[in-house]
Amino acid sequence: MASVAAVPEREYDVIVVGGGPAGEVCAGRLGDAGVEVALVEQELVGGECSFYACMPSKALLRPGELLAEVRRIPGVTEAVTGELDVRAVLERRDEIIHGLDDSAMEPWLDRHGITLVRGAARLAGERRVAVGDDTLVAGKAVVVATGSGSSIPPIDGLRDAKPWTNREATTSKAVPDRLVILGGGVVGVEMAQAWSTLGARVTVIEAGDRVLAREERFASDDVANALQERGVDVQVGVKATAARASGGEVELELETGGPVRGDELLVAVGRRPRTDDLGLETVGLEPGEPIAVDDSMRAQGDWLYAIGDVNGRTLLTHMGKYQGRVAADAILGKDVRVLSDGPLSPRVIFTDPHVAAVGHTLESARGAGLKVRVVDVPTQSAAGASFYGRDNAPGTSRIVVDEDRGVIVGATFTGVEVAEWLHAATIAVVGEVPLDRLAHAVPAFPTRSEVWLNLLEAYGV
Repeated sequence: MASVAAVPEREYDVIVVGGGPAGEVCAGRLGDAGVEVALVEQELVGGECSFYACMPSKALLRPGELLAEVRRIPGVTEAVTGELDVRAVLERRDEIIHGLDDSAMEPWLDRHGITLVRGAARLAGERRVAVGDDTLVAGKAVVVATGSGSSIPPIDGLRDAKPWTNREATTSKAVPDRLVILGGGVVGVEMAQAWSTLGARVTVIEAGDRVLAREERFASDDVANALQERGVDVQVGVKATAARASGGEVELELETGGPVRGDELLVAVGRRPRTDDLGLETVGLEPGEPIAVDDSMRAQGDWLYAIGDVNGRTLLTHMGKYQGRVAADAILGKDVRVLSDGPLSPRVIFTDPHVAAVGHTLESARGAGLKVRVVDVPTQSAAGASFYGRDNAPGTSRIVVDEDRGVIVGATFTGVEVAEWLHAATIAVVGEVPLDRLAHAVPAFPTRSEVWLNLLEAYGV
């Protein structure tokens, strides 16, 4: 691996600050084009998603999801007599995150001709990046891809209680007896399911009126009901007012009702960009704030770009990777811009049931002033569903149709293992495929994809 200590005034064509998925994609694309690239990373190449978020969380969720589905299938149920092997689940999680060791990235860096510079980076004026006592100079561009970190709200005593963030929640070596989760968003509900499946008694505290508030209400209800059936105590419309830790126990005081106590407290109320100590003030930008960009990911002039969570547009790994491709192409001189990022991006919540969505919900479509009609059918309505578990939560499949244009502007699916359905919906939404044309995309029988046939027939196409 081409890993070197920073050299005073060493020049590269492009300096990418941050080695998470967005930075990796951008650096790799530029390296493949013959651009001399330095990738600066102070922690792990692969970033939050690979080591502390997407990958370990799915490693924790998948065993319980699979066991639940197997137990719903007659003939297989009888063959499964034991419980999850918690130790094996955690060991497999550790394998997936390589024991928090990024050395497996060395061949990838070499293959793309990327020089890795280890250390904390700060902007030091136009096209200049300080790494420790040394300075790297970019001939063409600097790309900021430093991601985001967990947000800790200003609740009395919360920081002193030393709560878990997503990092501790996804890498813990042991199952807490009692886990309190502050926040009912994606991280909150996924970790509630994962750790309850592994044996923890979990309480979720959500200040809003429902979990997963940005998704369709039926999706919120389906997930909340499933968690409660697993024994998770889901409390909505409840605000936390203070926290304290003593005697190996964490106590969260609530605005109404008694306090809740646990062995660990996970704070999952949102993310904030990692820009506090990035030197943004040296180029006229505000530290601690997202870096605003245009649709080509340019933040300033023709030299500064920001991709991924750090620009605040879409806090999703796949969209950061997409932005990384766009930024690389823009640096290479191509006339390119993003077409499909933002709050309407494709998104999956890997609970059981899954929630897979893209584009508008009914509420957001109406808020955008669109004249829409929704069509709902049971997720299990296709013949292919017969081969999935008996008595599982049926789920709902919904499309949101722009009546004026005759195209789908949103879709949401809940149910068992529906994550892989989402890309077809994403193509329909991003490609603005007319419904009368989409009706000729015939799903194979007997697959669950026939839900599309049922949706379009219900709409009247």
